[in-house]
Amino acid sequence: MIGPALLVRRAAPFALALGIWFTPVPAGLTAPAWQLFAVFVASIAAVLIGAFPLLTSTMLAVAAVVLTGTISPAKAFGGFANASVLLVVIAFLVAQAVVKSGLGERISLFMVSRFGRSSLGLAYSIVLTDALIAPAFPSNTARGGVLFPIVLSVAQGSGSRPDDPEGRRLGAYLMFCAMASLAVSSALWMTATSANPIGIQVVREFGLDIGFGKWLIAASVPALTAILLLPWVVARLFPPGVGETPEAPAAARKALDALGPLTRDERITAVAFVAMVSGWVFADALGLNVTSIAFAGLGLLLMTNVLTVDDIAAQGDTLATFLWLAVLFALSGQLNELGFMGYAGQRLASHLGGMSWPTTYVTLVVIYVAIHYMFVSQSSQVLALLGVFLDVGVRGGVPAPLMAFALLFASSYFSVITPQGGSQNVIFVGAGYLTQRELYRLGLLMTLFFLAVFLVVGTAWVLFITG
Repeated sequence: MIGPALLVRRAAPFALALGIWFTPVPAGLTAPAWQLFAVFVASIAAVLIGAFPLLTSTMLAVAAVVLTGTISPAKAFGGFANASVLLVVIAFLVAQAVVKSGLGERISLFMVSRFGRSSLGLAYSIVLTDALIAPAFPSNTARGGVLFPIVLSVAQGSGSRPDDPEGRRLGAYLMFCAMASLAVSSALWMTATSANPIGIQVVREFGLDIGFGKWLIAASVPALTAILLLPWVVARLFPPGVGETPEAPAAARKALDALGPLTRDERITAVAFVAMVSGWVFADALGLNVTSIAFAGLGLLLMTNVLTVDDIAAQGDTLATFLWLAVLFALSGQLNELGFMGYAGQRLASHLGGMSWPTTYVTLVVIYVAIHYMFVSQSSQVLALLGVFLDVGVRGGVPAPLMAFALLFASSYFSVITPQGGSQNVIFVGAGYLTQRELYRLGLLMTLFFLAVFLVVGTAWVLFITG
Protein backbone atom coordinates (compact mmCIF):
# COMPACT_ATOMS: atom_id res chain seq x y z
CA MET A 1 0.00 0.00 0.00
CA ILE A 2 1.29 3.46 -0.94
CA GLY A 3 1.75 5.72 2.08
CA PRO A 4 0.82 9.44 2.13
CA ALA A 5 4.45 10.60 1.85
CA LEU A 6 5.13 8.49 -1.23
CA LEU A 7 1.80 9.54 -2.74
CA VAL A 8 2.80 13.20 -2.39
CA ARG A 9 6.22 12.51 -3.92
CA ARG A 10 4.62 10.70 -6.85
CA ALA A 11 2.12 13.49 -7.44
CA ALA A 12 4.78 16.22 -7.36
CA PRO A 13 6.41 15.47 -10.76
CA PHE A 14 3.03 15.44 -12.49
CA ALA A 15 2.15 18.76 -10.86
CA LEU A 16 5.49 20.21 -11.94
CA ALA A 17 5.03 19.04 -15.54
CA LEU A 18 1.49 20.43 -15.76
CA GLY A 19 2.52 23.70 -14.14
CA ILE A 20 5.26 24.31 -16.70
CA TRP A 21 3.21 22.91 -19.60
CA PHE A 22 0.34 25.39 -19.08
CA THR A 23 2.56 28.38 -18.35
CA PRO A 24 2.55 30.73 -21.37
CA VAL A 25 5.30 29.81 -23.83
CA PRO A 26 8.19 32.31 -23.53
CA ALA A 27 8.88 34.51 -26.53
CA GLY A 28 11.49 32.92 -28.75
CA LEU A 29 10.42 29.35 -28.04
CA THR A 30 7.95 27.06 -29.79
CA ALA A 31 5.19 25.25 -27.89
CA PRO A 32 6.74 21.78 -28.51
CA ALA A 33 10.09 22.93 -27.10
CA TRP A 34 8.43 24.30 -23.95
CA GLN A 35 6.22 21.24 -23.49
CA LEU A 36 9.15 18.85 -23.95
CA PHE A 37 11.08 20.85 -21.35
CA ALA A 38 8.16 20.44 -18.93
CA VAL A 39 8.15 16.65 -19.31
CA PHE A 40 11.95 16.32 -19.24
CA VAL A 41 12.34 18.38 -16.06
CA ALA A 42 9.55 16.48 -14.34
CA SER A 43 11.08 13.10 -15.24
CA ILE A 44 14.45 14.07 -13.73
CA ALA A 45 12.77 15.60 -10.67
CA ALA A 46 10.84 12.36 -10.12
CA VAL A 47 14.13 10.49 -9.76
CA LEU A 48 15.77 13.14 -7.58
CA ILE A 49 12.94 13.13 -5.01
CA GLY A 50 12.52 9.34 -5.06
CA ALA A 51 9.06 9.33 -6.63
CA PHE A 52 9.90 6.80 -9.34
CA PRO A 53 12.92 4.79 -10.49
CA LEU A 54 14.70 6.19 -13.55
CA LEU A 55 13.29 3.51 -15.86
CA THR A 56 9.70 4.19 -14.78
CA SER A 57 10.17 7.94 -15.05
CA THR A 58 11.61 7.81 -18.55
CA MET A 59 8.95 5.40 -19.83
CA LEU A 60 6.22 7.75 -18.62
CA ALA A 61 8.05 10.71 -20.16
CA VAL A 62 8.45 9.23 -23.63
CA ALA A 63 4.84 8.05 -23.63
CA ALA A 64 3.66 11.55 -22.66
CA VAL A 65 5.58 13.40 -25.38
CA VAL A 66 4.50 10.99 -28.13
CA LEU A 67 0.84 10.65 -27.11
CA THR A 68 0.45 14.44 -26.82
CA GLY A 69 2.05 14.96 -30.24
CA THR A 70 4.89 17.02 -28.76
CA ILE A 71 7.46 15.14 -30.84
CA SER A 72 7.06 12.41 -33.42
CA PRO A 73 7.51 8.73 -32.56
CA ALA A 74 10.48 8.49 -34.92
CA LYS A 75 12.34 11.19 -33.03
CA ALA A 76 11.27 10.01 -29.59
CA PHE A 77 12.47 6.47 -30.24
CA GLY A 78 15.51 7.45 -32.29
CA GLY A 79 17.81 6.85 -29.34
CA PHE A 80 17.32 3.10 -29.65
CA ALA A 81 19.41 3.18 -32.83
CA ASN A 82 22.05 5.56 -31.45
CA ALA A 83 25.58 4.16 -31.77
CA SER A 84 26.69 5.39 -28.32
CA VAL A 85 23.70 3.76 -26.64
CA LEU A 86 24.40 0.47 -28.40
CA LEU A 87 28.07 0.67 -27.44
CA VAL A 88 27.09 0.88 -23.77
CA VAL A 89 24.99 -2.28 -24.07
CA ILE A 90 27.77 -4.22 -25.81
CA ALA A 91 30.25 -3.08 -23.16
CA PHE A 92 27.97 -4.60 -20.50
CA LEU A 93 27.88 -7.94 -22.30
CA VAL A 94 31.60 -8.11 -22.98
CA ALA A 95 32.24 -7.34 -19.31
CA GLN A 96 30.14 -10.37 -18.41
CA ALA A 97 32.35 -12.50 -20.64
CA VAL A 98 35.43 -11.23 -18.82
CA VAL A 99 33.87 -12.28 -15.52
CA LYS A 100 32.36 -15.59 -16.70
CA SER A 101 35.52 -16.83 -18.42
CA GLY A 102 37.60 -16.36 -15.27
CA LEU A 103 39.81 -13.72 -16.88
CA GLY A 104 38.25 -11.11 -14.61
CA GLU A 105 39.25 -13.04 -11.50
CA ARG A 106 42.81 -13.29 -12.81
CA ILE A 107 42.96 -9.54 -13.55
CA SER A 108 41.45 -8.79 -10.15
CA LEU A 109 43.99 -10.92 -8.31
CA PHE A 110 46.84 -9.32 -10.25
CA MET A 111 45.70 -5.80 -9.35
CA VAL A 112 45.14 -6.71 -5.71
CA SER A 113 48.61 -8.32 -5.61
CA ARG A 114 50.13 -5.02 -6.77
CA PHE A 115 47.88 -2.35 -5.26
CA GLY A 116 45.61 -4.12 -2.77
CA ARG A 117 47.13 -2.98 0.51
CA SER A 118 44.17 -0.59 0.78
CA SER A 119 40.96 0.38 -1.00
CA LEU A 120 42.61 3.73 -1.73
CA GLY A 121 45.44 1.92 -3.51
CA LEU A 122 42.99 0.05 -5.70
CA ALA A 123 41.21 3.29 -6.58
CA TYR A 124 44.48 5.01 -7.50
CA SER A 125 45.46 2.09 -9.74
CA ILE A 126 42.17 2.48 -11.64
CA VAL A 127 42.33 6.27 -11.89
CA LEU A 128 45.96 6.39 -13.01
CA THR A 129 45.40 3.59 -15.53
CA ASP A 130 42.57 5.62 -17.04
CA ALA A 131 44.69 8.79 -17.18
CA LEU A 132 47.49 6.94 -18.97
CA ILE A 133 45.36 5.26 -21.64
CA ALA A 134 43.00 8.23 -22.22
CA PRO A 135 44.94 9.98 -25.03
CA ALA A 136 44.64 6.87 -27.21
CA PHE A 137 40.83 6.72 -26.96
CA PRO A 138 38.74 9.25 -28.90
CA SER A 139 35.67 7.77 -27.15
CA ASN A 140 35.39 7.88 -23.37
CA THR A 141 32.51 5.39 -23.69
CA ALA A 142 34.93 2.92 -25.26
CA ARG A 143 37.44 3.68 -22.50
CA GLY A 144 34.73 2.96 -19.96
CA GLY A 145 34.24 -0.37 -21.71
CA VAL A 146 37.90 -1.14 -21.00
CA LEU A 147 37.84 -0.07 -17.36
CA PHE A 148 34.49 -1.54 -16.34
CA PRO A 149 35.38 -5.26 -16.54
CA ILE A 150 38.51 -4.57 -14.49
CA VAL A 151 36.64 -2.60 -11.84
CA LEU A 152 33.85 -5.18 -11.70
CA SER A 153 36.36 -8.00 -11.34
CA VAL A 154 38.28 -6.22 -8.57
CA ALA A 155 35.04 -5.48 -6.70
CA GLN A 156 33.73 -9.03 -6.99
CA GLY A 157 37.15 -10.51 -6.25
CA SER A 158 37.18 -8.51 -3.03
CA GLY A 159 33.82 -9.98 -2.02
CA SER A 160 31.81 -6.85 -2.83
CA ARG A 161 28.35 -7.52 -4.29
CA PRO A 162 25.57 -5.03 -5.19
CA ASP A 163 22.99 -6.94 -3.13
CA ASP A 164 25.05 -6.77 0.08
CA PRO A 165 24.08 -3.57 1.98
CA GLU A 166 27.52 -3.13 3.54
CA GLY A 167 29.75 -5.20 1.27
CA ARG A 168 28.62 -3.22 -1.79
CA ARG A 169 30.38 -0.07 -0.55
CA LEU A 170 33.83 -1.05 -1.84
CA GLY A 171 32.42 -1.83 -5.28
CA ALA A 172 30.37 1.38 -5.24
CA TYR A 173 33.46 3.38 -4.28
CA LEU A 174 35.55 1.91 -7.10
CA MET A 175 32.74 2.28 -9.65
CA PHE A 176 32.27 5.95 -8.86
CA CYS A 177 36.02 6.62 -8.85
CA ALA A 178 36.15 5.16 -12.37
CA MET A 179 33.18 7.29 -13.50
CA ALA A 180 34.69 10.48 -12.12
CA SER A 181 38.09 9.57 -13.53
CA LEU A 182 36.67 9.28 -17.05
CA ALA A 183 35.28 12.80 -16.70
CA VAL A 184 38.47 14.52 -15.57
CA SER A 185 40.94 12.51 -17.70
CA SER A 186 38.93 13.63 -20.72
CA ALA A 187 39.79 17.20 -19.73
CA LEU A 188 43.49 16.35 -19.49
CA TRP A 189 43.92 15.06 -23.05
CA MET A 190 42.56 16.70 -26.19
CA THR A 191 42.06 13.30 -27.82
CA ALA A 192 40.31 11.62 -24.87
CA THR A 193 36.75 12.31 -26.01
CA SER A 194 35.03 13.28 -29.25
CA ALA A 195 33.60 16.43 -27.64
CA ASN A 196 37.07 18.01 -27.37
CA PRO A 197 37.81 18.32 -31.13
CA ILE A 198 34.29 19.67 -31.62
CA GLY A 199 34.97 22.34 -29.00
CA ILE A 200 38.28 23.23 -30.64
CA GLN A 201 36.46 23.85 -33.92
CA VAL A 202 34.03 26.16 -32.12
CA VAL A 203 36.72 28.25 -30.40
CA ARG A 204 38.67 28.48 -33.67
CA GLU A 205 35.90 30.75 -34.94
CA PHE A 206 37.03 33.21 -32.25
CA GLY A 207 40.59 33.27 -33.57
CA LEU A 208 41.99 30.74 -31.09
CA ASP A 209 44.07 27.87 -32.43
CA ILE A 210 44.52 25.10 -29.82
CA GLY A 211 46.59 22.03 -30.62
CA PHE A 212 47.42 18.88 -28.68
CA GLY A 213 50.46 20.40 -26.92
CA LYS A 214 48.83 23.68 -26.01
CA TRP A 215 45.81 21.82 -24.62
CA LEU A 216 47.97 19.51 -22.53
CA ILE A 217 50.02 22.35 -21.06
CA ALA A 218 46.88 24.31 -20.11
CA ALA A 219 45.09 21.26 -18.68
CA SER A 220 48.03 19.61 -16.94
CA VAL A 221 48.08 21.44 -13.62
CA PRO A 222 44.33 21.59 -12.82
CA ALA A 223 43.51 18.16 -14.30
CA LEU A 224 46.39 16.36 -12.58
CA THR A 225 45.49 18.09 -9.32
CA ALA A 226 41.93 16.80 -9.63
CA ILE A 227 43.06 13.31 -10.67
CA LEU A 228 45.50 12.94 -7.76
CA LEU A 229 42.92 14.11 -5.21
CA LEU A 230 39.98 12.20 -6.70
CA PRO A 231 40.20 8.82 -4.86
CA TRP A 232 40.82 10.55 -1.54
CA VAL A 233 37.89 12.97 -1.99
CA VAL A 234 35.47 10.18 -3.03
CA ALA A 235 36.59 8.15 0.01
CA ARG A 236 35.65 11.09 2.25
CA LEU A 237 32.25 11.48 0.56
CA PHE A 238 31.49 7.76 0.33
CA PRO A 239 33.68 5.65 2.66
CA PRO A 240 34.36 2.28 1.00
CA GLY A 241 34.07 0.38 4.29
CA VAL A 242 37.45 -1.27 3.75
CA GLY A 243 40.63 0.41 4.95
CA GLU A 244 44.09 -1.07 5.16
CA THR A 245 44.45 -4.69 3.96
CA PRO A 246 48.18 -5.45 4.31
CA GLU A 247 47.67 -9.19 3.96
CA ALA A 248 45.67 -8.95 0.73
CA PRO A 249 48.58 -8.75 -1.79
CA ALA A 250 50.25 -11.96 -0.51
CA ALA A 251 46.93 -13.83 -0.47
CA ALA A 252 46.18 -12.63 -4.00
CA ARG A 253 49.56 -13.81 -5.29
CA LYS A 254 48.96 -17.22 -3.75
CA ALA A 255 45.49 -17.47 -5.34
CA LEU A 256 46.90 -16.29 -8.67
CA ASP A 257 49.48 -19.09 -8.63
CA ALA A 258 46.72 -21.60 -7.88
CA LEU A 259 44.80 -20.61 -11.02
CA GLY A 260 47.48 -22.05 -13.27
CA PRO A 261 47.69 -21.21 -16.98
CA LEU A 262 44.99 -19.42 -18.96
CA THR A 263 42.00 -21.55 -19.91
CA ARG A 264 40.55 -21.69 -23.42
CA ASP A 265 37.74 -19.24 -22.57
CA GLU A 266 40.17 -16.85 -20.91
CA ARG A 267 42.44 -16.85 -23.96
CA ILE A 268 39.54 -16.21 -26.34
CA THR A 269 38.17 -13.43 -24.11
CA ALA A 270 41.62 -11.85 -23.85
CA VAL A 271 42.04 -11.92 -27.65
CA ALA A 272 38.58 -10.41 -28.20
CA PHE A 273 39.18 -7.76 -25.55
CA VAL A 274 42.62 -6.76 -26.88
CA ALA A 275 41.27 -6.69 -30.44
CA MET A 276 38.41 -4.42 -29.39
CA VAL A 277 40.71 -2.08 -27.47
CA SER A 278 43.15 -1.92 -30.38
CA GLY A 279 40.30 -1.22 -32.77
CA TRP A 280 39.03 1.60 -30.57
CA VAL A 281 42.51 3.12 -30.28
CA PHE A 282 43.07 3.17 -34.05
CA ALA A 283 39.44 3.67 -35.07
CA ASP A 284 39.92 7.21 -36.38
CA ALA A 285 43.12 6.41 -38.26
CA LEU A 286 41.58 3.34 -39.91
CA GLY A 287 38.14 4.85 -40.46
CA LEU A 288 36.41 2.26 -38.29
CA ASN A 289 33.18 2.64 -36.32
CA VAL A 290 33.75 2.00 -32.60
CA THR A 291 30.32 0.44 -32.08
CA SER A 292 30.84 -1.97 -34.98
CA ILE A 293 34.15 -3.01 -33.41
CA ALA A 294 32.29 -3.81 -30.20
CA PHE A 295 29.73 -5.88 -32.13
CA ALA A 296 32.56 -7.82 -33.79
CA GLY A 297 34.08 -8.61 -30.39
CA LEU A 298 30.72 -9.75 -29.04
CA GLY A 299 30.18 -11.86 -32.15
CA LEU A 300 33.50 -13.63 -31.58
CA LEU A 301 32.57 -14.40 -27.97
CA LEU A 302 29.18 -15.79 -29.05
CA MET A 303 30.64 -17.78 -31.94
CA THR A 304 33.10 -19.51 -29.62
CA ASN A 305 30.44 -20.08 -26.88
CA VAL A 306 32.37 -18.03 -24.33
CA LEU A 307 29.06 -16.18 -24.07
CA THR A 308 25.74 -17.83 -24.85
CA VAL A 309 22.25 -16.57 -25.60
CA ASP A 310 21.24 -17.70 -22.11
CA ASP A 311 23.97 -15.50 -20.63
CA ILE A 312 22.59 -12.50 -22.50
CA ALA A 313 19.01 -13.33 -21.54
CA ALA A 314 20.03 -13.34 -17.88
CA GLN A 315 21.21 -9.70 -18.06
CA GLY A 316 17.91 -8.04 -17.15
CA ASP A 317 19.60 -4.87 -15.91
CA THR A 318 21.21 -4.39 -19.31
CA LEU A 319 17.79 -4.16 -20.99
CA ALA A 320 16.55 -1.67 -18.37
CA THR A 321 19.64 0.50 -18.87
CA PHE A 322 19.25 0.37 -22.65
CA LEU A 323 15.63 1.53 -22.38
CA TRP A 324 16.14 4.54 -20.12
CA LEU A 325 19.39 5.67 -21.74
CA ALA A 326 17.91 5.50 -25.25
CA VAL A 327 14.88 7.55 -24.18
CA LEU A 328 16.87 10.22 -22.33
CA PHE A 329 19.35 10.47 -25.19
CA ALA A 330 16.52 11.08 -27.66
CA LEU A 331 14.62 13.58 -25.49
CA SER A 332 17.76 15.56 -24.67
CA GLY A 333 18.67 15.67 -28.34
CA GLN A 334 15.20 16.95 -29.21
CA LEU A 335 15.45 19.70 -26.59
CA ASN A 336 18.57 20.83 -28.38
CA GLU A 337 17.11 20.42 -31.88
CA LEU A 338 13.96 22.37 -30.98
CA GLY A 339 16.14 25.28 -29.83
CA PHE A 340 15.46 25.14 -26.10
CA MET A 341 19.11 24.74 -25.06
CA GLY A 342 20.34 27.61 -27.19
CA TYR A 343 17.49 29.80 -25.96
CA ALA A 344 18.26 28.98 -22.32
CA GLY A 345 21.96 29.71 -22.76
CA GLN A 346 21.34 33.05 -24.44
CA ARG A 347 18.75 34.12 -21.84
CA LEU A 348 21.02 33.25 -18.95
CA ALA A 349 24.02 34.93 -20.54
CA SER A 350 22.07 38.10 -21.40
CA HIS A 351 21.64 38.94 -17.71
CA LEU A 352 25.39 39.28 -17.11
CA GLY A 353 25.85 42.75 -18.60
CA GLY A 354 27.57 45.31 -16.36
CA MET A 355 29.45 42.78 -14.23
CA SER A 356 33.23 42.80 -13.78
CA TRP A 357 34.98 40.29 -16.05
CA PRO A 358 35.99 37.96 -13.18
CA THR A 359 32.37 37.80 -12.01
CA THR A 360 31.15 37.26 -15.56
CA TYR A 361 33.75 34.52 -16.04
CA VAL A 362 32.86 32.56 -12.90
CA THR A 363 29.12 32.96 -13.45
CA LEU A 364 29.30 31.73 -17.04
CA VAL A 365 31.34 28.65 -16.13
CA VAL A 366 29.02 27.77 -13.23
CA ILE A 367 25.91 28.13 -15.41
CA TYR A 368 27.52 26.16 -18.23
CA VAL A 369 28.27 23.29 -15.85
CA ALA A 370 24.88 23.40 -14.11
CA ILE A 371 22.93 23.32 -17.37
CA HIS A 372 24.41 19.89 -18.13
CA TYR A 373 21.62 18.50 -15.94
CA MET A 374 19.54 18.86 -19.09
CA PHE A 375 21.94 17.09 -21.45
CA VAL A 376 22.73 13.42 -22.01
CA SER A 377 25.46 14.13 -24.55
CA GLN A 378 28.60 16.21 -23.97
CA SER A 379 28.99 16.86 -27.69
CA SER A 380 25.45 18.21 -28.05
CA GLN A 381 26.02 20.78 -25.31
CA VAL A 382 29.31 21.84 -26.85
CA LEU A 383 27.61 22.35 -30.21
CA ALA A 384 24.63 24.16 -28.69
CA LEU A 385 26.17 26.39 -26.04
CA LEU A 386 29.97 26.63 -26.03
CA GLY A 387 30.05 29.29 -28.75
CA VAL A 388 27.25 31.27 -27.09
CA PHE A 389 28.94 31.31 -23.69
CA LEU A 390 32.37 32.08 -25.15
CA ASP A 391 30.98 35.01 -27.11
CA VAL A 392 29.25 36.46 -24.03
CA GLY A 393 32.40 36.04 -21.93
CA VAL A 394 34.66 37.73 -24.48
CA ARG A 395 32.17 40.60 -24.89
CA GLY A 396 32.15 40.92 -21.08
CA GLY A 397 35.91 41.43 -20.98
CA VAL A 398 37.05 37.92 -20.08
CA PRO A 399 40.39 37.06 -21.75
CA ALA A 400 39.47 34.85 -24.70
CA PRO A 401 42.01 32.04 -24.00
CA LEU A 402 40.90 31.82 -20.36
CA MET A 403 37.20 31.68 -21.24
CA ALA A 404 37.81 29.14 -23.99
CA PHE A 405 39.91 26.76 -21.90
CA ALA A 406 37.50 26.98 -18.95
CA LEU A 407 34.54 26.00 -21.14
CA LEU A 408 36.48 23.29 -22.98
CA PHE A 409 37.61 21.65 -19.73
CA ALA A 410 34.13 21.97 -18.21
CA SER A 411 32.73 20.15 -21.24
CA SER A 412 34.54 17.06 -20.00
CA TYR A 413 34.37 17.16 -16.20
CA PHE A 414 30.69 18.08 -16.02
CA SER A 415 29.76 14.67 -17.44
CA VAL A 416 29.71 13.07 -13.97
CA ILE A 417 27.01 15.46 -12.69
CA THR A 418 24.21 12.96 -13.42
CA PRO A 419 24.11 9.21 -14.15
CA GLN A 420 23.12 10.05 -17.70
CA GLY A 421 25.50 13.02 -18.07
CA GLY A 422 27.72 10.92 -20.34
CA SER A 423 27.04 7.56 -21.95
CA GLN A 424 30.24 6.23 -20.34
CA ASN A 425 28.65 6.67 -16.90
CA VAL A 426 25.88 4.26 -17.69
CA ILE A 427 28.30 1.35 -18.02
CA PHE A 428 29.17 1.73 -14.32
CA VAL A 429 25.66 2.69 -13.19
CA GLY A 430 24.30 -0.55 -14.62
CA ALA A 431 26.42 -2.63 -12.24
CA GLY A 432 23.91 -1.75 -9.50
CA TYR A 433 26.40 -0.87 -6.77
CA LEU A 434 25.11 2.70 -6.37
CA THR A 435 21.52 3.89 -5.96
CA GLN A 436 20.16 6.70 -8.13
CA ARG A 437 20.06 9.00 -5.09
CA GLU A 438 23.72 8.26 -4.32
CA LEU A 439 24.68 8.83 -7.95
CA TYR A 440 23.03 12.24 -8.10
CA ARG A 441 24.46 13.29 -4.72
CA LEU A 442 28.00 12.12 -5.47
CA GLY A 443 27.77 13.46 -9.01
CA LEU A 444 26.87 16.93 -7.76
CA LEU A 445 29.56 16.95 -5.06
CA MET A 446 32.32 15.71 -7.37
CA THR A 447 31.30 18.19 -10.06
CA LEU A 448 31.54 20.98 -7.48
CA PHE A 449 34.99 19.66 -6.52
CA PHE A 450 36.15 19.63 -10.15
CA LEU A 451 34.62 23.07 -10.68
CA ALA A 452 36.51 24.47 -7.67
CA VAL A 453 39.82 22.96 -8.79
CA PHE A 454 39.52 24.26 -12.34
CA LEU A 455 38.30 27.71 -11.27
CA VAL A 456 40.97 28.20 -8.61
CA VAL A 457 43.99 26.24 -9.83
CA GLY A 458 43.08 26.22 -13.50
CA THR A 459 42.34 29.94 -13.78
CA ALA A 460 45.62 30.94 -12.17
CA TRP A 461 47.58 28.48 -14.33
CA VAL A 462 45.96 29.46 -17.65
CA LEU A 463 46.45 33.16 -16.92
CA PHE A 464 50.10 32.44 -16.08
CA ILE A 465 50.87 30.52 -19.29
CA THR A 466 48.88 32.81 -21.60
CA GLY A 467 50.25 36.00 -20.12
